[in-house]
Amino acid sequence: MHLRTRVLVTGGAGFLGSHLCERLLEAGHDVLCVDNFFTGTKDNIAHLLPHPHFELMRHDVTFPLYVEVDRIFNLACPASPIHYQQDPVQTTKTSVHGAINMLGLAKRTKARIFHASTSEIYGDPIVHPQQEAYWGNVNPIGPRACYDEGKRCAETLCFDYYRQFRVAVRIGRIFNTYGPRMHPNDGRVVSNFIMQALRHEPITIYGDGKQTRSFCYVDDLIAAMMRFVDLDEDFPGPMNLGNPDEFTILQLAEMVIELTGSRSVLVHRRLPTDDPVQRKPDIALARTKLGWEPRVPLRVGLEATIDYFRGFA
Repeated sequence: MHLRTRVLVTGGAGFLGSHLCERLLEAGHDVLCVDNFFTGTKDNIAHLLPHPHFELMRHDVTFPLYVEVDRIFNLACPASPIHYQQDPVQTTKTSVHGAINMLGLAKRTKARIFHASTSEIYGDPIVHPQQEAYWGNVNPIGPRACYDEGKRCAETLCFDYYRQFRVAVRIGRIFNTYGPRMHPNDGRVVSNFIMQALRHEPITIYGDGKQTRSFCYVDDLIAAMMRFVDLDEDFPGPMNLGNPDEFTILQLAEMVIELTGSRSVLVHRRLPTDDPVQRKPDIALARTKLGWEPRVPLRVGLEATIDYFRGFA
């Protein structure tokens, strides 16, 4: 292996990808950031462009990529319903063709590959909290299926490349993550609430607001991803990566109003189709294998995120 590890990050100009590129450079790696800028933005990585060990390539992962790398982080895919439902066929292609192309690259270069999967694998779960052994409860023909089923198929491909070609695969099932560089208009609950609160607009609660989510601060998640890809044990996963602290949507709204000093009031809307009622990771596996658990409390993470979003309000 090279003195400096050559790391490819697909979706590297996105929310998670840009933080990952930053941390990899800090750790002394050569970083190739690949993005087609469908949801990623150059603003997220502009500060990295002068770095001598950072390279940016505009490329769509649904097409093969011929580069020489030691590690791959496959993060390319729109992850919020607003974005992935905009072009559902392309979303499925990104998940499936993207996985085939990146796994093929890992096979050729003998690179270790971290694949960013999702808690949406579990659909609207009837098991709580969600453990990796749970197969999920997913509607294969609903409006969210392009993402849910695309990610499920990508996991199938990861395991088949692992079993058939011995590709060194690491599958991380990422739960709700938030922090600076989230897209302000991605339609997700944290960015929605913060933007509405900063503008003193009514805060939109879907359903009764008693549905739960578990929010992981971005720095905690990136630490877990890097530990997982460095794990020398032959362990493909899947592994839940998220924060097991569970909050109702109402609790989140009240905290955002308090931290922003907003005059916003709460308004209720109908719950969207196939929207999960409960979401909480069981992270026993990550604790055991990686010695990892989230450290940043929701209030602290929200303060940093609100500071970032003030620039957009």
